[in-house]
Amino acid sequence: MRAYMIGYKLPVDMIGGQVAKIVVSRNEHYPIGKYVTGSFGWRTHTICNPEKLKGNAGFAPFSLLPDISPYPVSLALGILGMPGNTAYFGMKEICRPKSGETIVVSGAAGAVGTHVGQIGKLSGCRVVGFAGTDEKCYYLEKELGFDRAFNYKTVDIKAALKEGAPRKVDCYFDNVGGQISSNIINYMNKYGRVAVCGSISSYNESCSPKATILQPAIVLKELKIEGFLVDRWIDRWEEGINANLRWLVDGKLKYEEKVYHGFDNMVDAFVGMLRGENTGKAVVKIK
Repeated sequence: MRAYMIGYKLPVDMIGGQVAKIVVSRNEHYPIGKYVTGSFGWRTHTICNPEKLKGNAGFAPFSLLPDISPYPVSLALGILGMPGNTAYFGMKEICRPKSGETIVVSGAAGAVGTHVGQIGKLSGCRVVGFAGTDEKCYYLEKELGFDRAFNYKTVDIKAALKEGAPRKVDCYFDNVGGQISSNIINYMNKYGRVAVCGSISSYNESCSPKATILQPAIVLKELKIEGFLVDRWIDRWEEGINANLRWLVDGKLKYEEKVYHGFDNMVDAFVGMLRGENTGKAVVKIK
């Protein structure tokens, strides 16, 4: 979290989204027993004024959670929350997929990557994913409908791209950065689009690795490469949530959660996520 915590003055709680149950309330609009979502960080209890939090809560805007039963409230941290909207707006506003195109997703088995691939299929595209285990690749192909999925740890990336994307790549949703992204960008079609969502391959590096020179490919292929944070579309937050909820209810969108139990397991859950130990969204259930 170094990249995101650098703007905070220590000491401060670790940042993070949370679904919290209201146990005490002096606001009639937020009754006891209801749930709220917000960027409360790593804590078990929060005292807050909702009116001061609205529009100022970073990646997870403070809001009263509507009834989403029979689905678990934890989905407000996944496909019906920040990761879901990251996939939705990253695809809709940056990748802008067209039917018949080829989309490649790195970090494809994570909370955002699994969602991106499914939106790609709903858009009529060929979807190719890269993940870190054979089990994850099997899940992407057999459960989520990816056309191909490759274990980036065991395959030759260039050969995998030729096999999985014979017509090359029109859109790349980049969650990891690093050399794999350089290979994919060099394999893109003219006028391709790249949505840069993250760079997990370098988050824990003590020094920045040397980058492959990409400018010739960017210029000659006239690529559009755009980094983004999902709170750019904070004023359209409900649009993304509602679209993802419709797909979920219609059976067009699947999800996977790895649930850790107990606040004491927060660090294990976080480190496990960075190590790629989970498929889909990792959540910690305090009680």
